[in-house]
Amino acid sequence: MTAISTSTPLVRRRPPAAVRRKRLLLIVANHSLLIAAAIAFLTPFAFITLTALMTNHQALSPTIWPHPIRWSNFYDVFVKAPFWRWILNTLQYSVLATIGVVVSSVPVAYALARLQWRGRELAFLVVLIALMLPPQVTVVPLYVMWAKLHPFGYNFIGTLWPVIIPNWLGDAFSIFLLRQFFLTIPEEYFDAARVDGCSELRLLTTVVTRLAKPAIAAVALFSFLYTFNDFFLPLLYTSESPHHWVLSIGLSEFRSLHQVQWNLTMAATLLVMAPVIVLFFLAQRAFVEGVTLTGVKG
Repeated sequence: MTAISTSTPLVRRRPPAAVRRKRLLLIVANHSLLIAAAIAFLTPFAFITLTALMTNHQALSPTIWPHPIRWSNFYDVFVKAPFWRWILNTLQYSVLATIGVVVSSVPVAYALARLQWRGRELAFLVVLIALMLPPQVTVVPLYVMWAKLHPFGYNFIGTLWPVIIPNWLGDAFSIFLLRQFFLTIPEEYFDAARVDGCSELRLLTTVVTRLAKPAIAAVALFSFLYTFNDFFLPLLYTSESPHHWVLSIGLSEFRSLHQVQWNLTMAATLLVMAPVIVLFFLAQRAFVEGVTLTGVKG
């Protein structure tokens, strides 16, 4: 018998064109709904991008593809509007509010999930009621409170502090999400830490925060996206103070001033959308993991 040489590489035969075409059609058929949804979501984004690269004359014409491509539209946006000021105000609001939500919600969620104390179920019921309460219900009393509050002669109305400070007092949705995740952590971890002499504070900062990184990341991402896109509350408190406007208010004002120049309006819209899209893709894994691992126990 002739021995087959093991050094000869095996060449994989390419399937016939008919087979490849059949496989492609099968893949398209199996993912037809996803493809249709992707096209529906990406079409407006493609339209905004193409319009942002057009001249003012092309933006008002039936032309679809920009010719020539006008990259200077993005520079003109910063020239014709205080975009850097709006960006800094938005980052101030989003970053400080996100830190406040995480710092204030984690201890409350831990206390509701793992500590035994009188009134815990009632406190959790209050959190659920606050979660179901529409934010519009509390707008008027909160505005009146901030309008009457003048510590050391400082007026909060006209600044972003009335929308930043409440996030340092806990968020009902974040507390509920973190509590449900803490309930999925095995009790043996807590018992072993207590046997080693860990206090509840040390157990929270060293054990819980490490095991709950996905959930904390999801809460932080939820908070950042919400505050970054928030329009109503910043408009309510800073409508008369353009120096404190955020990107959402600035974009609305920019559109009203340059509504004929659709190329600049679309360029400004793309600049506002870009940070959110980049952040979501960078934190997508932690976001999905945090949401899927959050149980419904208890």
